[in-house]
Amino acid sequence: MDPFQPILANALTFAFEKATIEGKMTISALILVSMVSWSVIITKGRQILKARAMSRKFLAAYRESKDPMALFRDKREFSGAPAFEVYASGEVEYHLENNPVTVKGKKRISVESFQSVQVALERSVSAEALSLEKGMIILTTAVSGGPFIGLLGTVWGVMETFSGIAMAASASLTAMAPGVAGALIATVVGLFVAIPAMFAYNLMITAIRGITQELDNFNSEVMTDLEHQYVDNRALADEIADALRNITFGQQAQNPTHRP
Repeated sequence: MDPFQPILANALTFAFEKATIEGKMTISALILVSMVSWSVIITKGRQILKARAMSRKFLAAYRESKDPMALFRDKREFSGAPAFEVYASGEVEYHLENNPVTVKGKKRISVESFQSVQVALERSVSAEALSLEKGMIILTTAVSGGPFIGLLGTVWGVMETFSGIAMAASASLTAMAPGVAGALIATVVGLFVAIPAMFAYNLMITAIRGITQELDNFNSEVMTDLEHQYVDNRALADEIADALRNITFGQQAQNPTHRP
């Protein structure tokens, strides 16, 4: 016996050769499902690993800066980090440039503008969560559908085997074994498809939930930082007093008093 021969190679080869046309069609369908499943596993795995690594870099850089808008103004990029995509969607700079509120000589945004910023951030969190979960339905389909497709091929193959035995009027083990082996290989292939998809799905969905929770926490953090530094939170009485003061100064500038 060749020590380098793959385990069960003889059994699988024999079973595949004895499989019926229907069984081979089922196995071909399962191989196609497996290829799609592995492409999702590889692509999604790379996406999650990159998202986690880049998010760590972005969050470290964000928390080092005292100004929550510093990274945006410095035009720093953290491609692949979901938290950065949420941060970049804030639109605070737009409101500071187009709808500013001046408080003690500094630009601020109104509470109404900040509410639109909150909506943009929350919408971005949802979009990033959906992006991370995209394609996971393929893995769940492989997990649940693979064994059943294999079972279909097995039942069909067993049915064909017993039909052939009945027509041949021979019920010996030698006559039954090849057909049964050819039928069972469909279930084996179905399990080969489902088991890796199941482990990959469980690992990835756990990682995705962790990233999503991190996004929710970061969303709360950045909204709190923006509110403290860039939102006009003056009381209504203070706003009215400042507005009257600005009007008075404007009138004095337009009508200066000349003393003899």
